[in-house]
Amino acid sequence: MQPDYPGGVILAIDTSVGTAVAVLEDDGVVLAEGRSQNPLGHAEVIGGLLQDALAAASGSIEARGEQLTHVAAGMGPGPFTGLRVGIAAARAFALGRGIPVVPVVSHDAVALEIFLAGAMTDTEVARFAVVTDARRREFAFTVYEGIDDDGLPVRVTDPGLIPRDELDARLAELGAERRDAAGISAAMVAVIAGRAIAAGRSTAPTEPLYLRSPDVTMPHGPKRVTA
Repeated sequence: MQPDYPGGVILAIDTSVGTAVAVLEDDGVVLAEGRSQNPLGHAEVIGGLLQDALAAASGSIEARGEQLTHVAAGMGPGPFTGLRVGIAAARAFALGRGIPVVPVVSHDAVALEIFLAGAMTDTEVARFAVVTDARRREFAFTVYEGIDDDGLPVRVTDPGLIPRDELDARLAELGAERRDAAGISAAMVAVIAGRAIAAGRSTAPTEPLYLRSPDVTMPHGPKRVTA
């Protein structure tokens, strides 16, 4: 298992469940972290969280003679409106600094946190599903089993959407324990990104994992008016 990534500092942003921001050093030490558990209001809080996190981390970054080298973006699964706020912020910041964006499946960050907690307590972690509330009486879930040689969680299923009343039966079929997540750790998003960088591989799609299409769509054309 590789706990670190080679060189630089990663800024991580995730708005799939609430809003979370973190800045990590090359040795995995968290320099700054902030979050809002509110499942709404991403656009209202993300600017302040970014400003506070970067300000808190700037002294340590300068003291070590380092700089931000990557932006890790949580790609979901998540609702359209909230998820795009974080991804847009990550892409805009990276463009302004001229550094790459590293996409991360948000559920992977929760899974890694669970595996690390098991390792800390010497507890075997059986197959499980990370479950997040997708609202509208639906859940998003991804099933995991083990850590690979690069220290990254192994997905048994791709992220999926399922009605609340069907989730437990589906997880029983998959032999997976249910692990509900009320938020995503941006620090873990950064660690996932760092391990992917160290391994020279991509672990997430570059396009957002939207749970469903946006509620508001552009009209196809002017409405016909008759006399």
